[in-house]
Amino acid sequence: MLQPPLVVTAHIDVLLLLVSGLALWTRLSGLSYPNSVVFDEVYYGQFVSLYMKRVFFIDDSGPPLGHMILSAGAYFGGFDGNFVWNRIGAEYPDGVSVWSLRLLPALCGAFSVPLVYSLSLELGASYLSALGAAVLFLLENALIVQSRFMLLESVLIFFMLLSFFCYLRFHNTCHSSWFSYCWLLFSGASIAVAIGVKYMGLLSYLLLLGVACVHTWSLIGDRTLSHLSVCVHAVCRAVCLVVVPVLLYVFWFYVHLSLLHRSGPHDQLMSSAFQATLEGGLSRITQGQPLEVAYGSQVTLRSSASNPVPCWLHSHKVNYPIRYENGRGSSHQQQVTCYPFKDVNNWWIIKDPNRHELVVGNPPRPVRHGDVIQLVHGMTSRFLNSHDVAAPMSPHAQEVSGYINYNVSMAPQNLWTVEISNRETDTEVWKTILSDVRLIHLNTSAVLKLSGASLPDWGFHQLEVIAEKLFTAPSSSQSWTVEEHRYGTSQEQRERELELHSPTHIDVTRKISFWAKFIELQWKMLKAKQENTEHKYSSTPSEWLTLETNIAYWLHSSTNAQIHLIGNPVSWAIANMSLLAYQLLAICYLLRRRRGFKDIPDDEWNRFIFLGSVCVGGWMVNFVPFLLMEKTLFLYHYLPALCYLHLLSPALVEHVHSHLLSSKAQRRGLSACVLALAVSVLLAYQNFCPLTYGSPQLSTSALQRLKWRESWDILYRHH
Repeated sequence: MLQPPLVVTAHIDVLLLLVSGLALWTRLSGLSYPNSVVFDEVYYGQFVSLYMKRVFFIDDSGPPLGHMILSAGAYFGGFDGNFVWNRIGAEYPDGVSVWSLRLLPALCGAFSVPLVYSLSLELGASYLSALGAAVLFLLENALIVQSRFMLLESVLIFFMLLSFFCYLRFHNTCHSSWFSYCWLLFSGASIAVAIGVKYMGLLSYLLLLGVACVHTWSLIGDRTLSHLSVCVHAVCRAVCLVVVPVLLYVFWFYVHLSLLHRSGPHDQLMSSAFQATLEGGLSRITQGQPLEVAYGSQVTLRSSASNPVPCWLHSHKVNYPIRYENGRGSSHQQQVTCYPFKDVNNWWIIKDPNRHELVVGNPPRPVRHGDVIQLVHGMTSRFLNSHDVAAPMSPHAQEVSGYINYNVSMAPQNLWTVEISNRETDTEVWKTILSDVRLIHLNTSAVLKLSGASLPDWGFHQLEVIAEKLFTAPSSSQSWTVEEHRYGTSQEQRERELELHSPTHIDVTRKISFWAKFIELQWKMLKAKQENTEHKYSSTPSEWLTLETNIAYWLHSSTNAQIHLIGNPVSWAIANMSLLAYQLLAICYLLRRRRGFKDIPDDEWNRFIFLGSVCVGGWMVNFVPFLLMEKTLFLYHYLPALCYLHLLSPALVEHVHSHLLSSKAQRRGLSACVLALAVSVLLAYQNFCPLTYGSPQLSTSALQRLKWRESWDILYRHH
């Protein structure tokens, strides 16, 4: 009854193991060197510290998953966030595990090498061609540098390649097996991670969707499949490649907002309702406030358009000048502005025009949509007023002022209609923080608005507030939100001033839903624009192709040791030649096939076209958009596009060797050229290793010999 021993048969790809080991060695060896902040680590490190402290932030350059991945490495390394990322070259203290900060990007960079090997096989290349693609990746100095620091391009590239590998694995397997759809699901999840790391992942996602749509269209035309089977296949593709990435994208923000629950320096970019959900900051002021605005309420009104710096409706005991610089006259009434700081002069009292009381009654009478109110300035008792006088900086609109009775013919016009823009019913009550309100001047039908113009010295450079006729569509500049609110209890001016100086009470918290926060955060990221400033190492896409630019990442404080983002010039040239050669060859094939000549079988033609769709298409979608961008660009933006060309080069050489060269002499000549290029790639990699790893330090003359292009900015120390 003895059973035979359990036998396990394993197929081990020695080439895959070899390139994996070499990739780990090139990316992970000496990872803690240099022990100082390198280039954009100063940027990403700030967000990592905020994650460690659970402090809210918004990065208008991209989604949060990349920061979370970097923070995961920092967390497992015991980093507590207590490091000031204030300059490149700052030394990390002994308590900071530099290795763990850089580990995850380095692993992604290392695993990209065997992934390229496997992806080449899925594209139909031979093992030798796949090895060539892996070697190009392995010895690409720019990819090595970018993966050895706390940066995100290597993470983006890994998941971008993984999504295509999983999709091609699905496409090349038998679709009758439901297990094959796991590969499709992994593909959708991988591209969702790429998008969550950087929005550049959207470019490869569009290519992936395009390839999937073409395959699905071919599937629909397969008459051997039933209608039900075609529908199931199409729905599965839509779920895995559309629904799953969307859900995961939302999930990244759910985790982001769940982790960052404390108030921080970026709060002012968000609405009052959003800020009130964070611990500390505005929530300390707004907790416990009455929800419903009533007659007699004391409020501060924040402009919804005050971005990125918030501002509040404000007045002070200074009048508009009798005449402006251009000779135009004013009303000489009290100034009303929008002030970008918390101040006691930001308080206003909601008054019923038919009553004299400036306190909240018992029970409170809430203000509703459509009600006519007066706004009384808390500290000066002036009524918010507008009239047919041109505004100081916007003469097309009416001036807004605090009314002063000069016993002249200018009568007060201080009645305002409350219009709640986001109301659900026409009798909705004006709510603290939650309601977006427009105040419409009753006499002239003009709406209270932040113009955005800055007043001159006489207005202390505060922002101009105007009343504009309702000729334009509603906008955020016309919308106001009650941020701070309390029920007034003091009728006398002196007692009221003391009340306005006292803090509000704190006892409960008011929250908004995740979806409201998610939508607002997306909108803020879309609207927020980084200043397009010049940078010493910024470059243009045309400079990337010819490697005319580099970036100095790090320079030792006292020696010539330095690290630069410089690509391997030989592999860079091979990539460009492959791109040009494929396009010329494709044009020749198309013209000859149009004339009826089929130089290669249809199966090989389809494989050739698919290779170009993925590799040349991947290069195009990751390069061409940058030609249209006005933002500051750097060499590392080209790395995703370059990866597709490194996939293309060996496959194209294999195609030429197998289908275009007929004689043995020609094939031997091509093999000799390929071998010479491979040796050249290796020698170029070794030549630039001192600038890739920052070690060993070179003499000034040796550094000068590495300056293969005059446009490269290599730094020298003259002793």
